[in-house]
This record gives sequence, C-alpha cells and structure tokens, in this order.
Amino acid sequence: MTANPLDKIRCSVGVTAYNEEANIGSLLAALLDQHLHEVEIVEIIVVASACTDRTVEIVAEYAAQHERVKLIEQERREGKTSAINLFLHATSADICVLESGDTLPHEYAIEHLVRMFRDPNVGMVGAQKMVVDTPEHIIGLLSHLRLRMEHELCLEIPRLGEMIAFRKVFDQIPPDVAMDEAFVEAIVVRQGMQVRYAPDAIVYNTGPTTVGDFMRQRRRNHAGHLYLKHKYGYKVSSIENRRVARIAFKELWGIVRLVWVLFLLAFIEAASRVLGWYDFAIKRDRHVVWNMAWTQKQNVKDVRQHRENGASTESFSIQKHTQLER
Repeated sequence: MTANPLDKIRCSVGVTAYNEEANIGSLLAALLDQHLHEVEIVEIIVVASACTDRTVEIVAEYAAQHERVKLIEQERREGKTSAINLFLHATSADICVLESGDTLPHEYAIEHLVRMFRDPNVGMVGAQKMVVDTPEHIIGLLSHLRLRMEHELCLEIPRLGEMIAFRKVFDQIPPDVAMDEAFVEAIVVRQGMQVRYAPDAIVYNTGPTTVGDFMRQRRRNHAGHLYLKHKYGYKVSSIENRRVARIAFKELWGIVRLVWVLFLLAFIEAASRVLGWYDFAIKRDRHVVWNMAWTQKQNVKDVRQHRENGASTESFSIQKHTQLER
C-alpha cells in the first residue's frame, strides 16, 4: 500500500546519556519544542547508563510532565551499543532517531532529518554537527577545521554521527561494535537503501579543549572504524585517505591564503609606518594638508545600497574614483 503523502512521518527519538545533568534538561526541552510539519515525534526515550549525577532525576521530572518522554535506567554502564539496543527494543516507530546526551538539536533538526524518509529508497540520514565553542586556542581551531572537512566529505559521501535517523530494519547492534553509526550505515547499504546527509539538520555540541581529549576522540573513532572494516567488511568514507587528503588540502589552502593575507596586511602596515617615520623625522612633513586617499571618498549610503543590490563594491569604487578625477 502506498503511503499517503499527507500523513506525517512518525519517529521515535532515542537519547543515550551518561552523567549529562548539565545538558539533558536543555536537550529534552529542545526536542519537545521542535518545529514539525511533515514529522511527528511519538516518543522520546532516554537511556541513562549508571548515572551518578542528577541525570535520572531531571529526566524523571520531564517524564512526569510530558507523556512522550520515557526513561530507561541501566544499573551498569555497558557501553553506548548496549544503551542503543535498549532503545531499539522499546521503540514503537519505524523511523528511529539517535542523539547523544551531550548535544543540542536545532529547532528544525528533526523535521529536516526525518522528512527525507518520504523517499522509500532512503534508509539512513545524518545531521550536520556544529561545535559551539569559540576557537580561542589551537585545539578549538582544529575541532572547527575538522568539522568543516567532515562537512565537505559528507557532501560527497555521507559520514554520519552524533545525530542520525534510520529505518528500523534490524533489532539490535552486536555488542562488540563500538561505532554504532557506522554499523547502521553498513546494514542500510547492504539492504540496498540510500544513505543521505541533511546539512540543514543541525546538531550542536562542544568540542574537546585539550590535545589529549582531541587525540583520544580521534583514536577511538579510527580504531572503531578499522574494526568494523576488519570484522564486517564495511569501510566508512573517512578511511579513504586520498579523498580525506584532497578535502584537507582544500581547507588548508584556505588557511594558507588567510595567513598570506595577514602577512601582506602586516607588511603594508609596517611599510606605512616606516614611510610615516621618514616623513616626520627626515622630510619634516607634518601632513597638515593630507594627500587624500581618493578611493575612500564615496557616498556611503550609495555604496551600501549598491552592495545590497548585489553589485560589485570594487567596480562601484572605480566608477566613483573616475568621476572624482574628472
């Protein structure tokens, strides 16, 4: 039977949490306040694994106020895969959304993620991850750069994580699999369905702030991907070194150009100061009457309107400079 295109796509959201008292309240509030049109969230299931903080208490408070919020407690911490399997056994919808407890979805994230399942050929969809930390140090900059590279890679071949949605075409994930998103991707591909990337479905989180945490995260992910390739024969796109290297070069080239611009700016400023010193100390020229920078003499209102209309500021500047010279 063909699905009615007017019917909403029903989904269950699963949240895996371990000591997430700082974020879990904001996450649940964001999920309950999603802007939905084609999609319906029938339940939000939080699997709290051996939490020793207030995570369980906070989720229980939300569950008491909202019927859709449900809590599953694990007495022992047995890994994310175990928590996901508990969610899979409890869910009632055919479309499952998985989100980590340390993330925060954009208000339209679920809609943009799940509506892609209107296409029956789609088996899995991934969101775009964005780091909210300001890159005030080298590790913050590396986190932002890595996510930009990951985004470019996903536009070519989806590499999904942090927040995913998939059709419930399996009952559980093998307990020896550490990279759950990659395993789901492998199952979907082997069943002949498509894996899509939804860049407008945005999920926020914070990135590592130390070299040790950054390396620990990357080391764990790479080891998990290698294990998946070794045992199950599936290779995620990020293991393709040539593709990653090409995208990395593209991003790094942008940084090189930025460094060159900064160097050029520093050179111009230094040269200007030397010439200014020469004018003051040698020529005894105080510049009482300035040698005008004529390209700056423009009607600011006209330039602003011209720019808002999509015209080139440079061409407009040249045009005005020509008029001034006349």
